[in-house]
Amino acid sequence: MEDVRADEDPVASMLSVLDLSGSDARTTEDIFTGVSQSMPLGRVYGGQVLAQSIVAAARTIPDDRIVHSMHGYFLRPGDSTQGITFAVDRIHDGRSFSTRRTQAFQGGVPIFSMIASFQDEAPGLEHAQPMPDDVPAPDELPDVEAHLHGLHPMSKRLFTDRPVDLRHIPSPIYTTVEGRREPRQAVWMRVRRAIPDEPGIHRAALAYLSDLTIQESILRAHGVAWQTPGLKVASLDHAMWWHRFGRVDEWMLYVQESPSARGGRGLATGRIYSVDGLLLASVAQEIMVRVPDADDLRD
Repeated sequence: MEDVRADEDPVASMLSVLDLSGSDARTTEDIFTGVSQSMPLGRVYGGQVLAQSIVAAARTIPDDRIVHSMHGYFLRPGDSTQGITFAVDRIHDGRSFSTRRTQAFQGGVPIFSMIASFQDEAPGLEHAQPMPDDVPAPDELPDVEAHLHGLHPMSKRLFTDRPVDLRHIPSPIYTTVEGRREPRQAVWMRVRRAIPDEPGIHRAALAYLSDLTIQESILRAHGVAWQTPGLKVASLDHAMWWHRFGRVDEWMLYVQESPSARGGRGLATGRIYSVDGLLLASVAQEIMVRVPDADDLRD
């Protein structure tokens, strides 16, 4: 299976990897296959396999049920030059909820394992933590390309080939960490152009976006830039809860913070808001982080 080339329209590339081949919904053969986006470093982007696993699970769910939560573990680094096979287990179908387990395989071994829950839309109690009101609007901030001076051309491709427009608050940490060392930041994000109206695609694409910058609150707390020599970061797990529908091709604010880092691991949490302040989703991720001379970075 050939991968989707990075010199294509990045948004079209993202939509292509979400268009899995395989079983039709409500059949007994719950095996699906997908392509991988070409990546400069050769490793599958975690948000891609997250989103694909959700799409695979949704293919076995009645159309009136939508994903509301997922919990997944990254087991092995994937090879972006290879396709991925997704096997879905139908764990449970109840009156209101359906539960599915998706495992993603390359070379006959699992690279990612996820359990997700789907629910009928239903009325109920409602409240939400409000969006911060002290952040600049996205059009007041420079886009990501303005912060890429000094990066190797191969590293720049990690950002310029993305289907996502990002605006950091206070600023990105690609080459340096500016401002205070604190375990929090915010990022405006959106897919670079309009995508189809299908709600399931927007929810899967939101999972794709949720893995992009959430690790940075951990690094920012210690003044560690992505370009730090010898830095090693790997996602261990990822959890996400969808609260309300939102369009990923409109601006969203991703508020991120890290409550703890210890023992080579760091925990990051995030809340994703629509531009008009609706809480769309909550995210949590633990990462492995190894920094040379980490003792020198302690406060």
